[in-house]
Amino acid sequence: MTPRAAETIAVIGLGYVGLPLAVTLARHFSVLGFDIDQSRVEELRRGEDRTREVAPDVLRASSLRLSADAAELPGKTVYIVTVPTPVDEKNIPDLNPVRSASRTVGRALRQNPAPQAIVVYESTVYPGVTEDICGPILEQESGLVCGRDFFLGYSPERINPGDKVHTVDKIAKVVAGQTPESAARLEHIYGKVTSGGIHMAPTIKTAEAAKVIENAQRDINIAFVNEIAMIFGKMGISTYDVLEAAGTKWNFLKFQPGLVGGHCIGVDPYYLAHRAEELGHHARIILSGRAINDGMGAYVGNAVSARIKPGSNVLVLGLTFKEDVPDLRNSKVADLIGSLKDLGHRVSVHDPLADPNEAQHEYGVMLSPRLDQLGGFDAVVAAVPHWEYRAIDQAGLARLACEGGLIADLKGIWRSQPIPPGRQYWTL
Repeated sequence: MTPRAAETIAVIGLGYVGLPLAVTLARHFSVLGFDIDQSRVEELRRGEDRTREVAPDVLRASSLRLSADAAELPGKTVYIVTVPTPVDEKNIPDLNPVRSASRTVGRALRQNPAPQAIVVYESTVYPGVTEDICGPILEQESGLVCGRDFFLGYSPERINPGDKVHTVDKIAKVVAGQTPESAARLEHIYGKVTSGGIHMAPTIKTAEAAKVIENAQRDINIAFVNEIAMIFGKMGISTYDVLEAAGTKWNFLKFQPGLVGGHCIGVDPYYLAHRAEELGHHARIILSGRAINDGMGAYVGNAVSARIKPGSNVLVLGLTFKEDVPDLRNSKVADLIGSLKDLGHRVSVHDPLADPNEAQHEYGVMLSPRLDQLGGFDAVVAAVPHWEYRAIDQAGLARLACEGGLIADLKGIWRSQPIPPGRQYWTL
């Protein structure tokens, strides 16, 4: 099985991961972008991307074909699955999206199997999911034999929403194939689309494991900084001052405290911990880090509440899971809002990037439309450091927070500017 010049590729799932990948692949191959959400496909056909990962002019100029019709999937030589892998309300891995995508691809293989087609998974999973769960589903739906009629591959996604530097065409890609021949084809395909180089993992399980620990490691480091923020808060020491001082050492890792959500860091560690528990090992460090980070919304809510009067009017700035992106998935700001409400406060929320309908649907949060029409709050909580909030000056803060009010600056975005007279200032 040698690299083919005329690979035909289908990317399954056109979200934050799938769309940038599909657009980049389409510069070199014939690519079909498939998503079960017809409205998403229609939006992309208009040249609009709500995730803001692909610019409108780039999207409109792309040769990428788009479809929500599974009848267009048969006959492709490569299928790349980029669907979400969330957790449920008990933090148990929810593999339903990847199972469903596998069934869709399996049916496409049954209808018109290209010789030696490869099914590649980019979705973050624990080691073994691709071969032990997805492979059998593909066999069942297709009636074909995995490893003979079609082959498996894994190349973990490394998309960082909002990051315009570490884009899919610049990052190093980890690639693994079921056989040396299938791995070579994937090395050729991914090598065409990135200047960051290809790392060939020896097995699919190795590649799966590499991905899941990347975010678990980051989660643990942030949990450490969140814990020291709690400790230093009791001591009256600025965590940011401490981090600046410690950061002068050449090998100090520069993480900051805050709310840890999103589709990766707040989810992936649970995948590894789940598999560890199945094998009889309790993942103490991983789960301890998760417990700290999952509890930060309540911690901040209590810290703010302790500094204001009962029943205060509180303005929370930001709802997305990180700055300068519209991504609301697994936002821990929702936990903070819930904590403040449970403590008896009236909460208003503003976010310049979040979709109001999605905020209402996912979290029951009604977004305030205009920041310039808001003011006079007993507390202003900068939860997400969007550029619009970083640009607020002393006069703007004075308008938002009333005399005697609290300015709670979780990420320290206003540390370097004077705080309006008569206001309290608090940060992690």
